[in-house]
Amino acid sequence: MKRANRTPVCASRTPPRLSIHNPKKGHNTNYLNVSKESAAFWRVSINNPPLNLVDSRFIIDMHELMDAAEADPDLQVIVFESANPEYFLAHWDLTDDMSLMADQTGRSAGVRFPFHFMNMVVRLSKLPVLTITSLRGRARGAGSEFILATDMTFASRERTLIGQFEMSAMAPPGGGAPSRLARLIGRNRALEVLIGAEDFTGPQAELYGYVNRAIPDDELDAFVTAFANRVARFDRTSLIQLKQWVNEITLPEDRELQPQGDAFAEALSRPAFRSWVTEAFALGLQQPGELEENLAARVPLSRQPRSIT
Repeated sequence: MKRANRTPVCASRTPPRLSIHNPKKGHNTNYLNVSKESAAFWRVSINNPPLNLVDSRFIIDMHELMDAAEADPDLQVIVFESANPEYFLAHWDLTDDMSLMADQTGRSAGVRFPFHFMNMVVRLSKLPVLTITSLRGRARGAGSEFILATDMTFASRERTLIGQFEMSAMAPPGGGAPSRLARLIGRNRALEVLIGAEDFTGPQAELYGYVNRAIPDDELDAFVTAFANRVARFDRTSLIQLKQWVNEITLPEDRELQPQGDAFAEALSRPAFRSWVTEAFALGLQQPGELEENLAARVPLSRQPRSIT
């Protein structure tokens, strides 16, 4: 498998961990810049340049964030945004071999999934605070699945592209998208998103119910901040109860998710996927440029339908 022209996270020197549970206003992990807007409201900016790829270090940072959130008696709402206006979370980092995750098996309650990303998004969906995505830029594959695990999403009308591109890369989504999308937008539309593997703009995503609202880009930050500040003034116990009641009705059962992760892992070893990876990296996958900008439109790259004989 040809790798991108950057050092895989798992091979680099592990950066020092910074305590995220800090009473001061600002503090960072490796990829998450956390600002406490108030005791009840945290803003988290994702910053993993150049594309905000999802990798092992991001998962570890998210678990540290969730450890701190669960331990904070005042926290009510977390807003996730991107430091890169072109990429919210591009997709899974195919150069990551997950070796950093060796000591992370005990980080989430309940079912333990072999696919560590699944553990993280399941825990995120059940976090006892309200989680809001302020979506600006591209969010494909694992990026979309991260967003689906948050409680609500407000998207830039002009600068959003979101989708599950995996099928055009010869693999099914493996982070829970089939279960979450079917509940969120309905069976027919979920199948269109998952099997069609195309990008959805902000207005298209709003129409389908993929996001809560598409908001003009120059109004997005102010809207999300005002909404989060409003929620932060409500009763915390009631907020947690409401989220728990809705979760019981709408979240997928853990047993649904394991086969999806298994199918994704199995697809990664198939010749069709390995061929796609080789070609995609040769064309600039995981590097800034035209391929990543238009990934859903460019795949399945050179693969052509079989002719009738």
